[in-house]
Amino acid sequence: MEFSLRILAVGFCLLAVGCTGLPTRPQQALDSTLVVAVAKPQHPVKTWSAAWQHYPLPGKESTEYSPARLDGRDVMAARAAASASLYRQSVNIPASDLDRIKFSWKVPELMAKADLATRDNADSTVRIVLAFDGDRSRFSAKNAMLSELAHVMTGEPLPYATLMYVWCNSREAGSVIASSRTDRIRKIVVESGNKNLNSWMDYERNIRADYEKAFGEPPGALVGIGIMTDSDNTRSSTQAWYGPVTLTGKALSLAGATPQH
Repeated sequence: MEFSLRILAVGFCLLAVGCTGLPTRPQQALDSTLVVAVAKPQHPVKTWSAAWQHYPLPGKESTEYSPARLDGRDVMAARAAASASLYRQSVNIPASDLDRIKFSWKVPELMAKADLATRDNADSTVRIVLAFDGDRSRFSAKNAMLSELAHVMTGEPLPYATLMYVWCNSREAGSVIASSRTDRIRKIVVESGNKNLNSWMDYERNIRADYEKAFGEPPGALVGIGIMTDSDNTRSSTQAWYGPVTLTGKALSLAGATPQH
């Protein structure tokens, strides 16, 4: 979905590290209580926990996120009815430790009117959302204004860049879609069309390569990760299921986990 300036700024802030009421946890303090957890191989990995939080967006009905069991998998179910909100957590992973991300989802049906490249219809049944730090002095005047607005409203600037993995109705896999409101949000299409509906789709992506493809520069630290199902612009209803999210790093072992019942 695409936000008004107010909602956009708040939404960005929700993806930033250290949002009000959710302080940044330094890398060495992260542990296996997180779904995306910095953990040594011998440490057990626990489940979706309080580290993941639901973030409503001002003026929007909220998407419902709930742990579930589907097809023998522990999943996070997402149901949107003309709604939009995020389910996310803060992390602090240096760029030097970024490697790959593994994730999965199952989508029964796409929204007929959704179009991620247009302002009025930019809804998506599934998104994996990654927020990155960087040099905000390089922002354009427009993006600097958005960042300042976010800072005034929430006490935190917007992330330097946000990369999303999405399922698009029509654009081919590998396409990069820039947000119609800011070039600091870019979406990589990893699935397209109706062919693979009603099946579990599993992906493994190179974070650094995808970021460089989308933004034309190396990534900064990863500061936030989330899932998002939204249908507010098209006033539609949609649902999806998300499997574990797993990150791997050169110097760290990061393990994904699944939700408890």
